[in-house]
Amino acid sequence: MASGSGLPDSLVLEIFLHLPHKAVLSAGFTCRQWFAVSRDEFLWKELFYNYYCIPRSVPCHPAAESWYREFKRLYDCIPCVEVQTLKEHHDQVLHLAFSHRGHRFSSCSKDCTVKVWDTERSDGTISLVHSSSMRQFNWGYTQFSQFNADDTLLLVSGVYLGPHHSSSGEIAVISLENYTLLSRVRNKPYDVFGCWLNETHLISGNLHWIGNMTSCSVLWLNKAFQDIESENVNVVKRLFKIQNINASTIRTVMVAHCRRHDSPDLLLDYEAQSKAQAQRTQHHQPLFFDLGNTDSEEEEDEDEGGEKRGEKRVSAHPPSFNPPGIQHVIHSIAAHERELETKVARLMGSRRTKAPDPNLVSPSAPGEGEDKTYLLFTTGSLTYSPHQIGIKRIMPDQMTTCGPVLGEERSTDEFFDSLDHVIDIHGHIIGMGLSPDHRYLYVNSRAWPAGCVISDPMSPPPIAEEIDLHVIDLKSLKEERRSLRAHRAFTPNDECFFIFLDVSRDFVASGAEDKHGYIWDRHYNICLARLKHDDVVNSVAFSPADQELLLSASDDSTIKVWRSPRMVRLAEAPQHPPRARKLLSYNRKMRSNKRKWALWNSILVKDR
Repeated sequence: MASGSGLPDSLVLEIFLHLPHKAVLSAGFTCRQWFAVSRDEFLWKELFYNYYCIPRSVPCHPAAESWYREFKRLYDCIPCVEVQTLKEHHDQVLHLAFSHRGHRFSSCSKDCTVKVWDTERSDGTISLVHSSSMRQFNWGYTQFSQFNADDTLLLVSGVYLGPHHSSSGEIAVISLENYTLLSRVRNKPYDVFGCWLNETHLISGNLHWIGNMTSCSVLWLNKAFQDIESENVNVVKRLFKIQNINASTIRTVMVAHCRRHDSPDLLLDYEAQSKAQAQRTQHHQPLFFDLGNTDSEEEEDEDEGGEKRGEKRVSAHPPSFNPPGIQHVIHSIAAHERELETKVARLMGSRRTKAPDPNLVSPSAPGEGEDKTYLLFTTGSLTYSPHQIGIKRIMPDQMTTCGPVLGEERSTDEFFDSLDHVIDIHGHIIGMGLSPDHRYLYVNSRAWPAGCVISDPMSPPPIAEEIDLHVIDLKSLKEERRSLRAHRAFTPNDECFFIFLDVSRDFVASGAEDKHGYIWDRHYNICLARLKHDDVVNSVAFSPADQELLLSASDDSTIKVWRSPRMVRLAEAPQHPPRARKLLSYNRKMRSNKRKWALWNSILVKDR
């Protein structure tokens, strides 16, 4: 490499500022001077903001070593290179879940199987380890799975075979030691999905209709298996009993352990980002409110017609030969009855709901180290489509099935549990995912029109094709004013389905109906990659052991494996055999000794 070109550094820098980053890197190998200029921090800061189109009010990542390395991280460490396609499923693949160690992952599909895969093969490929069909239990398909905290058990959620509008499902627990079925738990509606509370207990749901528009959701804590030596110990306990109005129900439960907040996985400068976002566009201001003595429910009328009961009511229009005037009268009467039922349900719920404790769920003070466990779920109060995030704190004495089966004793005036906190998303929620530190909740939603008013709960507002990815801080219990966009969906309200997303230390990824998966950077809020499939992408999953490994599942019946360009290069590089250092050092010593002896011999010969 030559020493220099004779041009002053300032002129070389000015030239480099007008070049793309690849040309800058190539030019840096011309001479030592150009190499030094090509690593200049000011240069890479300008290249970074220009290439990724990031507002300059957004600062550098707090953990970044330099602008050059930060550019390289976003360019070279994104899992966007397809390295393998898994085709063992024979129908739409709906969900993917990694084990906590990252050595296994599971997949659920419309072919009614749950499959377990190995990610630790020596050649870097992924292979099928086990497949279980759930047809024998009258399941229509498997829809969700989750490993427990120590990766010894697998929770599998499925949907029963039945009428089109049936909402019944079931949760199965499978041992990962010998793949035996340990237990089965009823789950209604099926899109409660279910989740682990700890290593041995899981949460399921049940639904009881009280009227045409009013229902009661009961959330149960279940032990994953029955110990032989403890036949008289409870294996189930009621956690919460919550009233639903306007045909809404509780769905998509998940548990957030807030003790992890003391060691966050990512430091985010939201103030600077929110200012930058405000410069570009005006976003909807979310509503935050605590439910005091409102939004409660009642019990106990079973109805297999269930989960989207409201949608059945919508389809039950009068015959088409009725005069338009008659249809209008019938519709007006039905709407009036629904409105009256909602008013009665609210009145009843306000009188028969346990008053909330404002201290249970409150923003954590700086440095507060209290161990809180939150139950998160989607719900609603205006219409049947899920448009709110409900938060309920789980107390330590509720972590086990010991004690009364019906949980805490309550008076006759406390029939329902109140929600501790609610965040309104102002749109149809179609996906949720927690950050690894459980500090942030990411929510996929399709927005309602600004300023819309819902007069009929059975006719929710039209939803946008663009999917907004909201970020909720579970420490402050507020939504950060920053929605990510890029992905799209096209189905209407009554056909909307869940699109699973996943969050790693630095990235967030989501599926979409536009036949692509998407990856964003969590700090800079920019879309970094689009992952192509032949049909709707239902689920994505980062490896918790390596965020440069990502999986995507699609309606095209495949699972695609994506790795970063950096990892692909490392895998393709020739493997050099390890050098035997001790042997080499021994050989060097021997050669050195031979030279010394040869020199010594020559000296001796001359002396003679």
